[in-house]
Amino acid sequence: MAGSSAEPTQPGPTGFQRAARLLIGDARRTAKRYAAMTFRHLSDIVRHQNPLTLPPDTTVKRACQEMRDRRVGAVLVTDEENRLLGIFTGRDAVARVLAEGKSASKTRIEEVMTRNPDTMPPGKSAIDALRLMQDGGYRHIPVVENGKVVGIISRGDFRGLEQARLDEETGLWERI
Repeated sequence: MAGSSAEPTQPGPTGFQRAARLLIGDARRTAKRYAAMTFRHLSDIVRHQNPLTLPPDTTVKRACQEMRDRRVGAVLVTDEENRLLGIFTGRDAVARVLAEGKSASKTRIEEVMTRNPDTMPPGKSAIDALRLMQDGGYRHIPVVENGKVVGIISRGDFRGLEQARLDEETGLWERI
């Protein structure tokens, strides 16, 4: 046709191509969410926490009542300046008090707490905390900054993707 300047048209994407683009977009969004969730810092977890802290002369009975009332599994034992002295957990109550036949109303938590527990600073990642928990067999880890308690993390604070990443890492190490 004389004078026609029409360009040849390109066919539009096929159904397969559109589906592939959608899947790639979904994968990218999922990867971004995964990265954001697995790289949370402990400061994100403990930001609005008011951890249960008690002085070392508190009785085991009182500590257990406080844990029950607050629905937590651990008490951070601190001095007057909020420096961590130890941690007292439900496990300690069972293994170090009840199983030993000690009186919960007479035993002070400083006698049965775990002294100088492993801690983490708030700038560490959630996955770092999970690794420490797994390696040490811990359920709780105090979060401490400049010698002062800022919070406590427990296994229940972690999201499924963080646990999945740890499981994946563990599986890789086991295959090596």
